[in-house]
Formats: sequence, structure tokens, C-alpha cells
Amino acid sequence: MYNSLFIYNTISRKKEEFKPINSPYVGMYVCGPTVYSDVHLGNCRTFISFDLIYRYLMHLGYKVRYVRNITDAGHLEGDGDSGEDKISKKAKLASLEPMEIVQTYTNGFHDMMKVFNVLPPSIEPTATGHIIEQIEMVKTILEKGLAYEVDGSVYFDVEKYNQEHNYGVLNGRKLEDLLNNTRDLGGQDQKRGKLDFALWIKAKPEHLMQWPSPWGMGFPGWHLECSAMSSKYLGDQFDIHGGGMDLAPTHHTNEIAQNVAACGKHPANYWIHTNMLTVNGQKMSKSLGNSFLPHELFTGDHTLLHKGYSPMVVKFFMLQAHYRSTLDFSNEALDASEKGFKRLMNAMALLDKLKVSENNEVDIKALEQKFEAAMNDDFNSPILIAELFDVVKTINSIYDGKANISETTLTELKSLLNEYVHNVLGLKDEFSETNEIEPLMEFLINIRKEAKEKKDYVTSDKIRIGLQDIGYQLKDSKEGTTWSKT
Repeated sequence: MYNSLFIYNTISRKKEEFKPINSPYVGMYVCGPTVYSDVHLGNCRTFISFDLIYRYLMHLGYKVRYVRNITDAGHLEGDGDSGEDKISKKAKLASLEPMEIVQTYTNGFHDMMKVFNVLPPSIEPTATGHIIEQIEMVKTILEKGLAYEVDGSVYFDVEKYNQEHNYGVLNGRKLEDLLNNTRDLGGQDQKRGKLDFALWIKAKPEHLMQWPSPWGMGFPGWHLECSAMSSKYLGDQFDIHGGGMDLAPTHHTNEIAQNVAACGKHPANYWIHTNMLTVNGQKMSKSLGNSFLPHELFTGDHTLLHKGYSPMVVKFFMLQAHYRSTLDFSNEALDASEKGFKRLMNAMALLDKLKVSENNEVDIKALEQKFEAAMNDDFNSPILIAELFDVVKTINSIYDGKANISETTLTELKSLLNEYVHNVLGLKDEFSETNEIEPLMEFLINIRKEAKEKKDYVTSDKIRIGLQDIGYQLKDSKEGTTWSKT
């Protein structure tokens, strides 16, 4: 598997070797947030997961065009074709323009991504900025005979589409099963089939966000925007499409149908989906009272949390679970991640304090192969982190004088760890205060040295024990005294 990346493809339900359409270029589209409220932890996990994927693809040398959209129109309540627009509803309640709501929560989303050290995408298109492209796609699908217009709204004809294409290709379900598990159409419903979905929706006069179209004033269906924007920026066929697993049954299924209907091609070769979050074994939801926002996790201001956790600890916690696994939040699990993250960062800080030797016991090539083998196995960050902790033990052994490393190998080790810890995992050392605390530590070490020279062992021990109590360890040797975080 070394040197070959394998990705679990939702469509085939198996891991497949990654072969880009036009290597070294890679096109990746990820469904972004609907900006009507603060970004929730489930969204954060998805975007942290795709940040890992984005970073690793670039580590492998690919030139990635990463497109992640902003949904700022067309997403109705219940994720269907009825109810109020989520953004318009929030705007009415707050007595604001819809674009004020969009701007506020887009800014908040960007701020949160920066807090988690998530790289920005190459392109971040908005639904409202691509109304023309969406209207043109609707026209094309109508011309192909796979949609129909009723009183200013346009609907996709799923059953007609399924006569030549497999509508359930993504979720592996037959049309008959999907029909049997869908509610009957109400007497007022304009749709011909139970699975038909809106491409364009006629707007009522009071609807705040609407645009002129060949079918009258209206707005695009939620599924349409991603099809229009992915094809505009990545072409009719591209490499990777991703999002949360909750999008696969309907949103992504409908995307595929729209793209195939419009251009005759399946949009993406690899479909990647992240799993959901649970809290103490239960699904995270507002109704259960176990849902919390990222800032509540940071401050600990929630009844289910006994303390707050830093953003990098939360990110590290998320990366310790595979992106396709359920991630369960608990105080105990977060506490363990906090300790693990500090151990890793402390070891990274020790690299500059290691003494080199003519002898060497560290095999950089073997470490690099282990790291790459973990990530090449469907971006397996938990295995990568486990391998990193093995290196932490080695670093501590070298620091304690129980193992040796050469100068050349130490340079290579620093480079390798920096690449995987900072550039691939995207972790930052929040606990590192070396630049500010170094002069203070040297001052205390010198006072302790003077006390020892005066045989004032009470003061000497008081400094050593006091520093140890607040998380700093002193180590005496023939060359002098060094310090590290514990």
C-alpha cells in the first residue's frame, strides 16, 4: 500500500486506489454550511476531516482545487421543497435583511475555521452568486425532457430519469424501495412523482429572496446550487465530492441525478462522507439537550461539560477517530485527548533540546513509511497519531539519555514531524510559550544555581518542586540545567 492512496468510495462501498482524472491536478467539492446560524460541531467535524484530506493530498504533491460552497439561499426548512427559507425566516425574526444574516454567520463560520486552523478552500462560491448558472442548468434539464414546469415551479422527474439511469446509485437502493418509503403526495402537491424534487421554486410575493427566471419570480432548489457550482469550477467530471453522511441519501443523490441529466456524466469519481457525532452514546440533538456549540466546548459553559477544552484539543480529539467512524463526546474522552495532545506538543518542544551523538538508533525511512501507510489507508489519522506517540517515546528516551540520535537524523526527524503534525494534521501548539517564558526560566535556573553554590538547598529544592507543581521539569547534567513541560 506504500505510495498508493486508497479512499473509501461511498458508491462502491469499498476502498479504491486513488487515480485522479488529470494528475497531478485534483478537483474536490465539499458541501459547505447554510449560513443562518452558528456553525455546529457536526459541521466542524466534517470540515476538519476534509481539511485533513486537502492537506494530505497536497503533501503527496497534488495540486488541489478545493471548492466549498456557502448556501445563502434556497435551503428550506426540513431540507425539502416546502416551508420557509431558513435564512429568510431568521431575517424576519431579527428584522434584518437576509444578506445581513448571511454575512454575520459567514463571518462567524470563517472565524471558527481559523480557530480550528482549517485552511480556506481554493474557491468559496455562494448560491446567490450563481443564479444564472442554476437557471441555465434547469433549462438544459427541461430540454432533455427530465423535468417539468408547473405554475412557475420546475421539478425533476425521478421516475423518468430512472428509466435510463440508476437514481439510487449512491445509497444502493432500488427506486421501488425508495418509493415505498416515501410519503404519499398531498392533494395540493404539484409533483407528479413522490420522489420528484424542485429545481426552481415559484416565490410567493412575501418571499424575501427571489429572482426573475423564464418561469417567473422564484428561487433555486437547494440541491441545484451544488450541481451548478461544482460543474462550473471543476468541470462535468471531477475527482472527489464530499460532505456529511446525512447528505448522501437525498442531497447528494439528487445532485448526481441533476448532473447526469444535464451533461450525461456522473460528476465525481470518489464520494467521501463523514460520520455523525454522539454525546455519551446518544445522537447529538437540540431536542435531547445534549447539543453544544464550539464556543461552549471551549469555555465549558454547558451542563454536560465539567470544564472547557482548547480548540486544538478538540481538533486533536476529532482526529483521533477515523472520519467514517461515529465520534462520541464525553468529558473522559476529552480529558484523555487533552493529556495526549500535551504529550505530543511537549515532545515536539523537546526536539530542540535533544543532544546529538555519533551513534544513531532512529530509522527515519521506517517512520516515514509508517506515517504514509496510515494516511494512505483512507486518511487513517488515528493510526497516524498512534505512530506519532511511538515517536514521542523515542524522543523522551533520547532526552533522558537512554537512546541516541545523530545530528543529521535529528534534522530529518524535525522536518518529518513538522510535516505530519503541523502541515498534515493541522495542529498548533497552544501550550507553547517558549519565546515568552524562556528568559523567566533561565532567570529561575540561575537563581537556583546560585542557591546550590551557596549550599542553600532549601531554596534550590523549593524552585525545582515549585516549577514541577505548575508543570515544568528541570533536569541537571554536567552541561548544565535544562527545562521542559511535563
